[in-house]
Amino acid sequence: MKDRLDGFGGTATENRAAADLLDFMPYARRLVEQGGTERSLQGPACDGPLSVRDEGPLQKDLGNFAAAVNKHSPTEGFLTASSPGVVSVFLQNQYYPDDDAYLEALAAILKPEYEAIVASGAVLHLDCPDLAMGRHIVHRKKSAAEFRKVAARHIEVLNAATANIAPESMRIHLCWGNYQGPHHHDIDVNDILDLVYGARPHAISLEGANPRHEHEWEVFDQHPLPDGKVVIPGVIDSTSNFIEHPKLVAQRICRYASKVGRERVIAGSDCGFATFAARPAVDPDIAWAKLAAMVEGAAIATDQLW
Repeated sequence: MKDRLDGFGGTATENRAAADLLDFMPYARRLVEQGGTERSLQGPACDGPLSVRDEGPLQKDLGNFAAAVNKHSPTEGFLTASSPGVVSVFLQNQYYPDDDAYLEALAAILKPEYEAIVASGAVLHLDCPDLAMGRHIVHRKKSAAEFRKVAARHIEVLNAATANIAPESMRIHLCWGNYQGPHHHDIDVNDILDLVYGARPHAISLEGANPRHEHEWEVFDQHPLPDGKVVIPGVIDSTSNFIEHPKLVAQRICRYASKVGRERVIAGSDCGFATFAARPAVDPDIAWAKLAAMVEGAAIATDQLW
């Protein structure tokens, strides 16, 4: 964002360290030393009006991705893009009069990017950790009810920014932070899922393999998946170098299928494998092996479900 847009020339001053790591500072220091998280979330900040500096990087990405899809002919390809809300979490506002104004400005800047991704033929995969991780980073002193108001506003802005895109061309990704930590301050998906249902994308990607959230497949009993929606549960973890057994992958898929229907589950990973691109927590060769296990597990689940 800071390299493609003007307006991010400032330096953040607000402490936005994760609440779970603050409870275990010796571990947090070790995690930083090992490269498992950034040394500081005090990165760039918005210090002026937002505008597009250079459309070249976006067009280059779209062209490269379209060429790869044409060469390999997958069922479909998706490209990720930041939601207005997640930008507000990581790139502190020091210019706009309030959070609402900042979100509106971000949405206006990102709207053409979203539409360009879909126009290129890719599915738009909207990264929205602000709806989950935002609670224990920026809003860690808020109650669940107070945070729900924040999340609802972020979804409202996201819906406006994607108003011209068909829901079937979009996914939304929930995340509690792609790092190995205690995660005991993570908000329960039960507290936010009804709000997420109000987002326009038809597919909901969420963590389902890590130890803090694997149990939450049961949430669909209380919050049935609406018509027109599908779920993309993480069935492989994206922070560990364990290669999941294909039978475990199949079990995870089948649990979700038992709640939402076998036609409405797409197997996925909890998150991306390299949140910090220069220091991936998962070895690249192992990441491919984990994905291969997911494919094998999906085949087992398909045989069982059909």
